[in-house]
Amino acid sequence: MHPSVHAIQTPDKPAYIMAGSGETVTYAELDARANQGAHLLRALGLKRGDGMAVFMDNSPRYFEVVWAADRAGVYCTCISSKLTAAEAEYIVRDGDCRVLIASKGVAETALKLAPLIADVKLFMCDGAVGEYASFEAARATYPITPIADPSPGGIMLYSSGTTGRPKGVKHPLPEGEVGSNVSPLVGLGVALYGFTPDMVYLSPAPLYHAAPLRWTMAVQQLGGTVIVMERFDPELALRYVEQYRVTHAQWVPTHFVRMLKLPAEAREGHDLSSLKAVWHAAAPCPVPVKDQMIAWWGPIIHEYYAGTEGNGFTAINSAEWLQHKGSVGKGLTAEVKICDEDGNALPPRTEGAVYFAGGGAFEYHNDPAKTAESHNQHGWSTLGDIGWLDEEGYLYLTDRKSFMIISGGVNIYPAEIENLLITHPKVADVAVIGGPHEEMGEEVVAVIQPMDWSQAGDDFAAEISAFARAHLSHVKTPRRIDFMQELPRHATGKLYKRLIRDAYWKPAAAQQATP
Repeated sequence: MHPSVHAIQTPDKPAYIMAGSGETVTYAELDARANQGAHLLRALGLKRGDGMAVFMDNSPRYFEVVWAADRAGVYCTCISSKLTAAEAEYIVRDGDCRVLIASKGVAETALKLAPLIADVKLFMCDGAVGEYASFEAARATYPITPIADPSPGGIMLYSSGTTGRPKGVKHPLPEGEVGSNVSPLVGLGVALYGFTPDMVYLSPAPLYHAAPLRWTMAVQQLGGTVIVMERFDPELALRYVEQYRVTHAQWVPTHFVRMLKLPAEAREGHDLSSLKAVWHAAAPCPVPVKDQMIAWWGPIIHEYYAGTEGNGFTAINSAEWLQHKGSVGKGLTAEVKICDEDGNALPPRTEGAVYFAGGGAFEYHNDPAKTAESHNQHGWSTLGDIGWLDEEGYLYLTDRKSFMIISGGVNIYPAEIENLLITHPKVADVAVIGGPHEEMGEEVVAVIQPMDWSQAGDDFAAEISAFARAHLSHVKTPRRIDFMQELPRHATGKLYKRLIRDAYWKPAAAQQATP
């Protein structure tokens, strides 16, 4: 189970296809280029345990680079293509990266980044630019055979920074030979979703994020074909399912929302019968949205809850979910615990912090304090979410602890309000935050991205307020409704809620500081 094996057994089989351009890279080509890349990394002085960075959009070269790192025993840090130069610099420095490989899709930011990391060796895919040498030209000078000292590498990813500075999640490098380190997602994919070497997997999200990257690499370990969307578009996603006869795909709830809000002729105009199993994660899915997706696609929709940290994994299928609506499933790789503020386990249907017991080990790179904060006295670890368990052990997530609103001493979780408002037919996206309030401490603020920006105004705000009052208690109904043309949402579906919240709190703090 490794691309090098498939390069021998099925050399002409597509390892991946770029959905938009149709560019196809076979297993033989992927294997040869990954070997050349590993030689280049060794020539640059990288040895087992060293770090490199990938700063790329969904480029055709992405897999060639990460599989090269995997053969050289190198930690590969994949950086979000949406970051600024300063944000990317922080990750390159914090991740101890000695080489950075960028793509033309991020060239503008990469050129601003170059002088900030002048001591790092820089390469650009698709041709040299500025301080960046051509990656392909450098790689092409090396043989396509394996390096003399192959060693399994690792992926070190940084959290998306929705609540502060991103954290690098580091796992020990696998021991043994290259190819012996089979991703646990391969086993989960086979057991939960029916993975086979004949599968065709659609990846609609950015490859720098944990789930898309690790699932696609798991598919390639098994010998399937990955279809990579250069960027997500709801109707194109449906078209690609039909065009490439996609059998499996991983989504986020935002993808579902955008596909469901397509015109009926667009939703119904594509043959989706090839789909065998799809799954979603990364953010809670509103119950009405998932109900509609199961009605549309059938009981092939699965869900899981996990994090980059790899400390636990819950799963639920459509049949289970219809009996436990809103749940993200039962623990598979670790036992789920709900704990109070002192780290003590709570009984069923009691809300508290979600912990995993007996899961995988991890650490936050260069931050032992954050590593310690994520574990309690029992050694159980948390991703910072709040939730509860039912009597059968199904987990229900409430929200992130850091997003909780405290208004007049009452705890309010934004996710419940967001899950309602997104079902309004005129709402494209929504974020609910706690804004400053002199008397109550915080007030509930709903920031709405309308389907039609021309509708933004007092009448629409009144309509949203009435909609919320009809379904929510008084304390949860937004006291303020504002509009934004596009919410700052991560391409993986996560919302940069911190940026929205700062827009309300920083002016208030400045006003209080003014004598």
